[in-house]
Amino acid sequence: MSSGIARVEARVDGILVIDKPIGPTSHDVVALVRRLAGTRKIGHGGTLDPFASGVLPLYLGLATRVVEFHLGARKAYRATVVFGESSTTDDLEGELTAAEGAPPDRERVVSALAQFVGPQEQRPPAFSARKVGGRRAYALARRGETPELTSRTVTFHEMALVDWDDADREHPTAAVDVACSAGTYVRALARDLGAAVGSAAYLGALRRTASGPFTLTEARPLDEVRAAAAAERLAGLLLPPGAGLEDLPSVTLAAAELRVVAYGGWTGRVERLGVVGQGISTGAAVRLLAPDGSLAAIARVADGGRLVTDKVLLDREAKAVDSEAPRA
Repeated sequence: MSSGIARVEARVDGILVIDKPIGPTSHDVVALVRRLAGTRKIGHGGTLDPFASGVLPLYLGLATRVVEFHLGARKAYRATVVFGESSTTDDLEGELTAAEGAPPDRERVVSALAQFVGPQEQRPPAFSARKVGGRRAYALARRGETPELTSRTVTFHEMALVDWDDADREHPTAAVDVACSAGTYVRALARDLGAAVGSAAYLGALRRTASGPFTLTEARPLDEVRAAAAAERLAGLLLPPGAGLEDLPSVTLAAAELRVVAYGGWTGRVERLGVVGQGISTGAAVRLLAPDGSLAAIARVADGGRLVTDKVLLDREAKAVDSEAPRA
C-alpha cells in the first residue's frame, strides 16, 4: 500500500468516498489516504473486510467532527451467497464443509429472503471483532474455542434476488441486494439464509453499494486518488464536510452570528427552525449554516429549547470570520 508520495497539500477538509478494492483492509486504505493527504485527522464510516469492495467514506480534517452522525446510517450491499457448503468464518476465507441437506432452488431462496425483511435477531460470526469476556471473538475462534456470542437486533430494510446461477447444481449461487441497519453482518445473513432453506451457505463475495447517503456514484478508485494527490488536486475530490447531513434541520446564521460560532459561543433557540422545530427533542442535532449554505457547526437542542453550539467546523485561521474572539 506504499504510495511513495509525501505530503502534498497543506490542508484538506472534507469527505472522500473511496471505492475500496478487494485485498487491502479498511485500515490500509485509511493509512494510504493519510499519507497522500498529509493529515493525521482522518476517520472512516464503517470497515469492510479485505475480501469486500465498495463504498468506504473517509472523513478528513474538520470533517472528522461529523463522523458520529454517519456511523448509524443504513448500508446497502450486493452479496453473492454460495449454497451447499458452510464456512467456519461464514465467508469464502473459512474452512468449508458440505451441507447435509440438498441445495435449494431459486423459488425456495426467494421465499426465504422475504422472511428476513424487518427486524431480526442475528448471532455475529464466530470470527468477528465482537468481544467475549474482554477478548475478541476471532482470537478465541482461532484457538479452536467456540465464543459464546449474544444475538443482537438488526434490521433488513430491503432484500431482493437479482441473479441466480445453478450451473453447478451442488453449489448454486445467488446475487442478493441487501439494505440493512448499521452493524449488520452480511456473512451471518448468508449463513442464516442457508439454514432457512434447509441447506448451508456462505458469503462468496461482497460489494458495498451505499453507506448512508454515499453511493458508488461518488466513490473514487484508489488509482484516481493517487493521481490527484500527485497532481496536488486531492482537495478537488472531496465532498464538503456537511455532505449527507441534509436530513438534519438547519438554521442559517447571519455574518455576526457566524463570527461568534467560530469560537463556540453561539446560542439560539428552536424557534429559528420554524415549523420544523415544533416538538423537536432535547439532544437533537441541528445544522448551523454559513450565509453561503456551507456547514459552520452542529448545535444540540438543550433544555428550554436553546440551541447550543456543539461541534464547530469553521477554521478560524483559514476563514475570515474575525481577527479576534468576540467579547462577552
